[in-house]
Amino acid sequence: MSASDLPLEAVTGARQTLTVVLPVRLRRTPDARSGWAAGPYPFALGTRRTDTATRSGYFAPACARVLYGTPERPCRWHRPFAVTHEGLRLVAMEILRTATARTATTPGNAQHALLVMHFTPVGPLLPLLRAIGHRPTAGPDPLTGPLDPAALLDGLADVRDHAGTFALARPYTVAFLTPGAEHTPALRAGPGAVLPDGADRWLWQLASRSAPVDFPVAPESAPHHDSSVVRVSADWSALVLRHGAAFLGHRVDGGDGDFYEFGALHARTVYLDALLLGSLQRDHIDELTEELSEVFDSERLTRRVTALEKNIARFRSTYWRQHLTAHGPANGLLRAFQHQHRLPERFAEILAEAADYSRLTQTLESQQISGALGVLTILGLPLGTALGVLQVLGDESVSHLLVALALSVAATAGALTTRYGRLVLSSLRGGAPDDGGGRR
Repeated sequence: MSASDLPLEAVTGARQTLTVVLPVRLRRTPDARSGWAAGPYPFALGTRRTDTATRSGYFAPACARVLYGTPERPCRWHRPFAVTHEGLRLVAMEILRTATARTATTPGNAQHALLVMHFTPVGPLLPLLRAIGHRPTAGPDPLTGPLDPAALLDGLADVRDHAGTFALARPYTVAFLTPGAEHTPALRAGPGAVLPDGADRWLWQLASRSAPVDFPVAPESAPHHDSSVVRVSADWSALVLRHGAAFLGHRVDGGDGDFYEFGALHARTVYLDALLLGSLQRDHIDELTEELSEVFDSERLTRRVTALEKNIARFRSTYWRQHLTAHGPANGLLRAFQHQHRLPERFAEILAEAADYSRLTQTLESQQISGALGVLTILGLPLGTALGVLQVLGDESVSHLLVALALSVAATAGALTTRYGRLVLSSLRGGAPDDGGGRR
């Protein structure tokens, strides 16, 4: 076998990390008594610590509040671990609370969250990814036994299944791998050389958690044709897919002190946070889509549309960002995640549909106002005419007044039986003239 045919399934990178993201439902808020500290896990490189203050400097203030919370209202916690099982060494876990507008106001559902598990693989990376992705010919899932998330959380939270609106069908993985000198399929021949085809094939396998036997890629749909590829620099690239992302180096890793130490740190901190924000955006758009589908489930259409518009405005001001930071790669990763899940197109559809519903409610309200004015006209015209005639004649007889009132009531009742009268009553109820008054 030539070096260019080296299968990724047998490759252990010179440097490799793995992050797994799972949806969970918190039973209680993490705190120091249960071993959890506020903020993201502070990975360190020399004197540099990636704590809340350091990471917040990379993001716009609104994005930082979503990802890290505030000192008064934290939304993220971390805890170190040291557990090894099935080729994975667990370094730390994080919890990011992700309550949406609906779950925040629904008793018992206000604790949706994402569990982030940081691993250091101790063997070939792709077989572990395939096992986590439950590929048919893969080995046993390593997230069992001592690495079972439910056991590690120890009653703090429950792992959500894929039946819910906000759950992932599979754990989301973020892989990082740098090559050694023998890993020529991933290496540039020189600083200005074009990447070999094997580099994008490896990148695709890491991000899709698949070997060629699982998902053979057609040449015309090669990964480098996908807009979800981010060329971070000449040294490394990233690929973001629906259920995973991957970072792959393109030169030999020099070991301790190499730039890839910094790259690995960024991949599991700032770049991971960009993907987490995309996941929050997807959850909120899922919720807004579900809310749109329920608009006509109640007769209180105006109230539902008003609440929907408020939730859309809150989402736009808080979560909907396509420009995170002045540091380009994080923006590219977020846009790639949004592209994979069609978030811009879906949000545009939500805005258009919400605008249609808003126009509908305005039309119904205008009809009801016109109907009310019509009823006043039908009621007031006969009575006003009768009283005007009596006043002109100077008739002050009570009996004549009662007769005039009776005649005006009869004239009003007769007017309401005409087509115009039925139209007025139907408009007042918000329905069409011939639909029996409508349901709204």
